[in-house]
Amino acid sequence: MQRLGTGIGWRPEIADAVEGMPGIDWVEVVAENVCPGHLPESLRRLRKRGVTVVPHGVSLGLGGADRPDEGRLTALAERAEALGSPLVTEHIAFVRAGGPLTASPRLEAGHLLPVPRTRDALDVLCENIRVAQDALPVPLAVENIAALVSWPGEEMTEAQFLYELADRTGVRLLIDVANLHTNHVNRGEDPAEALAGLPLEAMAYVHVAGGFERDGVWHDSHAHPVPRPVLDILTDLASRISPPGVLLERDENFPEPAELERELGAIREAVEKGGAQPGLAWRAAAPEEPPGVPTDRARQRLALAQTALLSALVAGTPVPERFDRVRLGVQARALAGKRADVVAKVAPELPVILGAVAYRAAFLAYAQRAPMTDGYRRDALSFAEHLLLGGELGDAGVGRELREWWLERTGPTPRSRRPGIRLARATRRVLLRH
Repeated sequence: MQRLGTGIGWRPEIADAVEGMPGIDWVEVVAENVCPGHLPESLRRLRKRGVTVVPHGVSLGLGGADRPDEGRLTALAERAEALGSPLVTEHIAFVRAGGPLTASPRLEAGHLLPVPRTRDALDVLCENIRVAQDALPVPLAVENIAALVSWPGEEMTEAQFLYELADRTGVRLLIDVANLHTNHVNRGEDPAEALAGLPLEAMAYVHVAGGFERDGVWHDSHAHPVPRPVLDILTDLASRISPPGVLLERDENFPEPAELERELGAIREAVEKGGAQPGLAWRAAAPEEPPGVPTDRARQRLALAQTALLSALVAGTPVPERFDRVRLGVQARALAGKRADVVAKVAPELPVILGAVAYRAAFLAYAQRAPMTDGYRRDALSFAEHLLLGGELGDAGVGRELREWWLERTGPTPRSRRPGIRLARATRRVLLRH
């Protein structure tokens, strides 16, 4: 595996800062946020300088009961080729549930949720990863995720689950030390014990990120400085094997470039403090007949379990038996809050039209009654439609402006882009407000 060095997550908000930072060997981009035919100029310039760019997927749902969607796999492959990437990465998680396997409506989490560490889930995950590996032009690495909730009746530790996954499929591992810390706080799992059991030779690279603790729960926010316990876990990992690459993740609440550079310096120091030598190349077993090929019954059992959990989190159905009700409540509120935040980014006009406080209150009330079923853009339109049909807008001017916004995006044909007509529409909106 290529040695990547020290990197940072590329985001449009810090694109200029990243270009000017010394010692950046590589960057990672959220795969779903770039278009292969229209790469941002910043990424083009970085690539021209020889900076490696790795696409990091968040929506494939390899840990779900369904087989990977061909369209999503094709899109991920196109991004890898457009960026000239040496590998692509995704998560060991499920992000949607329901559908034909359960004869129930499809539900979207809008978030990475943990898979149960069971034989059924492992068999399904292994087959899904093999499907993905066959569809991608470069190697795949998968990431351990942070979790607020634990599945009851798990049959393996995380280390055992990941070791067998890597051994059976040859997949690389993206080890997130911040997620190990999260699971330590939220689930009582020992990071040192997890590292001791992982096949570290399969490591592709390492993620490092910040978060915060509230009421005994650690939230992996990617919006706060990297805490000392996370750096200590990185040092522990680096004392066992020299990581091929280490990357700082930051998704919002971006500090000044100098602060990001200080965090990168602390990450380099943590790795140097570990001081291990590079490990041997990973050589996974490749049996002619892979064991544990999942049956349709195994997929259905997993589908039913994941649907019950996701429905409790986003649709208010009863909490499945033996789950921690308090933790599920925390997770449900976190999902609703994230959903409101992302919709506000996807459709920034909505908080402007409604007012920031009114938007959030209205959206959270809407989210309790209407689970997301088809992504954030559709969610924004459905929310606006809900407000328009429900007659809940007290201000007629706000209602007219929201209707105009909705029509702009849902009409049967594109609305005119001619400057004169656009000016007339804008003037009409101003007059309507008065």
